[in-house]
Amino acid sequence: MPAICVFCASSDLVADRYVALATEVGQELARRGHSLVSGGGSVSCMGAVARAARAGGARTVGVIPRALLNLEVADTDCDELVVADDMRHRKGEMDRRADAFLALPGGLGTLEELLEVWVARTLDMHDKPIVVLDPDGVFEPLRAQVDRLLAGGFVRARSLDAVRWTDSVQAAFDALGAPPELPGPPSSAEVLEAEP
Repeated sequence: MPAICVFCASSDLVADRYVALATEVGQELARRGHSLVSGGGSVSCMGAVARAARAGGARTVGVIPRALLNLEVADTDCDELVVADDMRHRKGEMDRRADAFLALPGGLGTLEELLEVWVARTLDMHDKPIVVLDPDGVFEPLRAQVDRLLAGGFVRARSLDAVRWTDSVQAAFDALGAPPELPGPPSSAEVLEAEP
């Protein structure tokens, strides 16, 4: 049963359609027999995807930093709730437990999580599928920025192949089926560029 790590919003300020999208993702995840790895919050999209997944019979694992237990209102209904020491530990634990990554529209945290697994995939540090589900074009400016980086020589074309962009739940889960084939290993310059 592949574990899908879903990155998504935990803000109550987002439009209801994004919470509905997260609910649909949780339902489809369960229907396809996957388990869920999430950020361990019970509010907004993060809570919606976990509740829908559990309602469909999926196992849910939440990973939340100790400092955010109260802020995000921990999802104590998870089959397993992991309390991490900090955000870095949280992301590492989510990555370790996931077989694939699915990013929904979200804020800075979602963007950070997406970029981190994207860079690691480009550098052949993992071969897990990365899919973005973006029906409204929330991440279009990000795609344009990456295209600009590519045009300026800051990014190689292989980086674009590391992520699949979709606009429907069905297409997103279909795209999670297999990792993309990336042409050749990263150059030493790319490795150095990605180091902190």
